[in-house]
Amino acid sequence: MTTIALASLAFPTSPSAAVEAAEAAIREAAAAGAELVCFPECFVPGYRALGAPVPIMDAAWLHDAHQHLAEVAGRVGVAVVMGTERWEADRLRITALVINAAGTILGWQDKVQLDPSEDARYEPGESRRLFEVAGLLVGVSICHEGFRYPETVRWAARAGAQLVVHPHYSRADPGGWVPQGYAEPGNSFHEAAARCRAAENGIWYATVNCAEPNSPTTSAVIDPDGDVLAWQPHGQVGLLLAEIDLSRAQRLLPERLRPVVAG
Repeated sequence: MTTIALASLAFPTSPSAAVEAAEAAIREAAAAGAELVCFPECFVPGYRALGAPVPIMDAAWLHDAHQHLAEVAGRVGVAVVMGTERWEADRLRITALVINAAGTILGWQDKVQLDPSEDARYEPGESRRLFEVAGLLVGVSICHEGFRYPETVRWAARAGAQLVVHPHYSRADPGGWVPQGYAEPGNSFHEAAARCRAAENGIWYATVNCAEPNSPTTSAVIDPDGDVLAWQPHGQVGLLLAEIDLSRAQRLLPERLRPVVAG
């Protein structure tokens, strides 16, 4: 069994506050016995594409923030998937920083499939990869990718992932559904999509959002049958902990996929 934690945190009030909150959550996850802790999309420095007044941080600031969080992870001995940003030359990318329990930065999974609203602000990534952390193979599909591009999760499953982490950011729309449970029929499709990504690939799926009151999505761990193992009440700040049995990630259906050839 592997214990993972999802950091359902309040939207950060500033970039420096984001780093402080991330550090506190990393320490809390390690103290709770988690082997991996995951954060929402762009948590450091904060997700700005929906109009939030988050300043654009330069490459030096982001580098220092990433190095600091890696050092914290290494000191307390927990792996991290951190939703963040990075500069590639002179263009900014949405990305996930992956750190192992020794505090080593393993690399990045950039967001390849941007939401149309992000096109003017960010450059899309160009490749996908898996990471070996906490004794398992982990893929990352960021927000819009996991909701609208199931191929991103299938790629990870076919490559051998046992768990796909889905950092995302979602907030409530005025007059929208006020959720009381997870993946309710009257809610938007998004939480149901998380269940589908797990079931159609036979893998564990961990989707993590900020604690946004009345948002249509919250953080949850979905098992390989598409059943919800654990979910965080919508809008409630806290660390969601779950034990996952890696032997259940069989990936039968992705391995049976027969690619269609035109003609």
